[in-house]
Amino acid sequence: QGSLQACCSLGELEAFRRAREVKVDPDKPLEGARLAALQARKTLLVPTPRLRTGLFNRIVPPPGATKEILRRCATSQGVKDYSVPVGLDGKAQVDLVVVGSVAVSEKGWRIGKGEGYADMEYAMMVSMGAVQEDTPVVTIVHDCQVLDIAEELLGDHDLTVDYILTPTRTIQTNCKRPKPQGIMWHKASSILIQMLGKIPILKTLRCREKQAGKDVTLQDEHPALATTSRAATSNKKVMAANTQPRAAPASAPVGPPRVEKDPKNPKFEGSDTITTVYVGNLPDSLRVSELKSALRELQVIPARLSWQGAQHRAFLLYRDQGTADRAVCSLQGLSLGGNALRAELAKSQRNKG
Repeated sequence: QGSLQACCSLGELEAFRRAREVKVDPDKPLEGARLAALQARKTLLVPTPRLRTGLFNRIVPPPGATKEILRRCATSQGVKDYSVPVGLDGKAQVDLVVVGSVAVSEKGWRIGKGEGYADMEYAMMVSMGAVQEDTPVVTIVHDCQVLDIAEELLGDHDLTVDYILTPTRTIQTNCKRPKPQGIMWHKASSILIQMLGKIPILKTLRCREKQAGKDVTLQDEHPALATTSRAATSNKKVMAANTQPRAAPASAPVGPPRVEKDPKNPKFEGSDTITTVYVGNLPDSLRVSELKSALRELQVIPARLSWQGAQHRAFLLYRDQGTADRAVCSLQGLSLGGNALRAELAKSQRNKG
């Protein structure tokens, strides 16, 4: 209640008027903020709900869009119909961030719903260079949500805000508390560890930061992570003990595979620049289209895919070693159809190395 009135105040902020690219959360109460950005002809970025299929959606209204179409673009369905995905390599330069809150103090301290997605999205924007230290953060709430918050409730990963908009007030917080400077892997909370198992793009980011030399070590003693490790270890033991063809390791002889054609490179076979990744423990119900979709989301699309669903495995062929390494890192333990995948360089590739 009152959200539309509060969202209308967004246009009065100088920070909004200067902004060219605005990121707004997908929540229903912020629909007015998304509409305000579109009506002002700004580039609008909306996070993918729960980051299930990527990072952001860039809303692109059709040429000559009417007010009614812009209103539709601001809805959750409109985001699906009129957007293009933006991944970690996207050239985003966000000038203003708009988030929702459960509670916020006039000092700029914010509490979300407890799931950590707004904090995570901001940290990922830092990692991809989409926001700077002085990028303003705005939250839009009801007056009753503005209250005192004890500082000890905040963590280093929590996002603070610079402006609070309510139906009756505009508050500039002048908050001095630093905003997150990326994902703090070494201080991984249970929420982050759970996200790491569910969000493909987060696994990709961790893999990239590891390759760049950043310490991405998690808190190994955390129960959730220990459970994941035990599950992965158990899965490897089962795979090793099972002598049936469907559990054969990557080194097993490969029958006539179902291979994706590559008309642009008919001499693909026998190339000494190819890196092959083995993916095992595929569930019976999984379709090749679902694996392809996951590879697209992880941004590790192979040059070819050899599908052996009857043996519960697939082989991914890459021309670039770095992409193959990212694929192994991103796919290992990823849950598809209820199974934790097994991913590693194929034995022939390891011997070659």
